[in-house]
Amino acid sequence: MGTNSKLEGTSAPAIRRDPYEVLCVSRDSTDQEIKTAYRKLALKYHPDKNTNNPEASEHFKEVAFSYSILSDPEKRRQYDNAGFEALDADAMDMEIDLSNLGTVNTMFAALFSKLGVPIKTTISANVLEEALNGTVTVRPLPIGTSVSGKVEKQCAHFFGVTISEQQAESGIVVRVTSTAQSKFKLLYFEQDVHGGYGLALQEDSEKTGKITSAGMYFLHFQVYRMDSTLNALAMAKDPEAAFFKRLEGLQPCEVSELKAGTHIFAVYGDNFFKTATYTIEALCVRSYEDTTEKLKEIEAQILRKRNELRQFETEYRKALQRFQEVTNRYTQEKQSVDELLKQRDHIHSSFTITRTSSIIVGGGSGMANGSTSKNPGEDSKAESPVEDGGSDGKDKSGKKKWFNLNLKGSDKKLG
Repeated sequence: MGTNSKLEGTSAPAIRRDPYEVLCVSRDSTDQEIKTAYRKLALKYHPDKNTNNPEASEHFKEVAFSYSILSDPEKRRQYDNAGFEALDADAMDMEIDLSNLGTVNTMFAALFSKLGVPIKTTISANVLEEALNGTVTVRPLPIGTSVSGKVEKQCAHFFGVTISEQQAESGIVVRVTSTAQSKFKLLYFEQDVHGGYGLALQEDSEKTGKITSAGMYFLHFQVYRMDSTLNALAMAKDPEAAFFKRLEGLQPCEVSELKAGTHIFAVYGDNFFKTATYTIEALCVRSYEDTTEKLKEIEAQILRKRNELRQFETEYRKALQRFQEVTNRYTQEKQSVDELLKQRDHIHSSFTITRTSSIIVGGGSGMANGSTSKNPGEDSKAESPVEDGGSDGKDKSGKKKWFNLNLKGSDKKLG
């Protein structure tokens, strides 16, 4: 299921006002009342219609930021309980208007998107206004058929899907895919009282395998969409926290069924530079009963898992805190043991005579404390110089003695 951008959103304005005050709605307003108020103000202050009015651009940011809070049940609950302080700024939706970006900034945005950084974009005010005025061209998309095409960036192709009573009771699915991995938005419009079309739902394309896709499922039971960009920044900063918040991006779709009649869908080109290639198809789920039941069951399992993770996060945080405490103690105890053993070794080394005596090697001053391990004769022998130096002198003395002996022996023989 594609990523839901929940219409337009933006980063927080410098000065934040009460979101209810900004959108001119009460605190007990319904989701539909909040959505209607947002549409009117977003069109009124959209930068495309106020190119020479910087104040209008700031109003637009404020309106979009307020709607990003009140359109999200969890964020709305957090704000109602504790105000802006309860909202994590890193988790707030951030969207950009490509029509206001220069070439360089658009290139940077495209690069980050290519690297996998989720970047949300707004829908052109011209497209929304043309739809609201009913001046768009609507092509038929019969149930059970598909249509392929290419749509320019920041433009939209509109399709009319006509369904019967029986098809409406069975359920309808509208999906868009792109084998070229183009970026696009799947839009659903509701009929306006003045004959135009007001934007009701929006799904951003998401890469699934080797394609990009987005879908809307009207199956008579609550279907959920996953906002994968909810925690993109938090993931980089704290992967563990991002994991526990991952299923918090599961948001209920505002429309779960369609009545018989003609319904308006559109494919909006969301590429940064080139056209978006797509294939849109509409089908009745009458022949997909098993698949529908599987989807219903897996949705229920995911909701149960989300509740389990909320409880498990508390347990995990406590265990992690305890783990950090024991690892810190481990480090401290290791240092303490090392220091005690070091002191013990130092004390052992104190049991030695080297602590009070010293031997001078190579000198002639004898031993300290008046004791010596050498005989007196040995010292004089060691210290007496050898005649003629070294071993040569000793050899000469031996030769002389041997010479004298021979001479004496010779004298006796002669006598």
